[in-house]
Amino acid sequence: MADDARIGYMLTRLWDCLTTAVWTYRLGPLCAKQLMFTDAAIIGRIAADWGLANEAMPASEQDAATLRLVTRIAGVPRGHLQMHKMVLNQMLLSMGLGQTQMLATVFDGITRHNPEGMWFRRYAQECGLKAAVRWRHS
Repeated sequence: MADDARIGYMLTRLWDCLTTAVWTYRLGPLCAKQLMFTDAAIIGRIAADWGLANEAMPASEQDAATLRLVTRIAGVPRGHLQMHKMVLNQMLLSMGLGQTQMLATVFDGITRHNPEGMWFRRYAQECGLKAAVRWRHS
């Protein structure tokens, strides 16, 4: 990731509920809550420190770094990679990722269709999304 890239969960501004629990598994509850509750962006260097990116570097170095990484991965037998992926994914499922994602998807639907979510959508349609986001942050 570019060290000056900005990422975050901006959908918090739009009255959404996180539909994937992966951030909690990757970051732990403290950092995941910071992103989900505040919608504040973090830069690439912090994202790498938190585990959202393998590395952070100047954008001009990304192509070479990516090529080095994929070349190294390509040197591992395909069957071996598939088994590692299956083990890692099964671990996440065993930890409850699937059920958590299902619950988050239900909550996302609720946030969009409860009275506050419906009001926000109407306001955004009438006054524009930027105005609705400004109101929400006021």
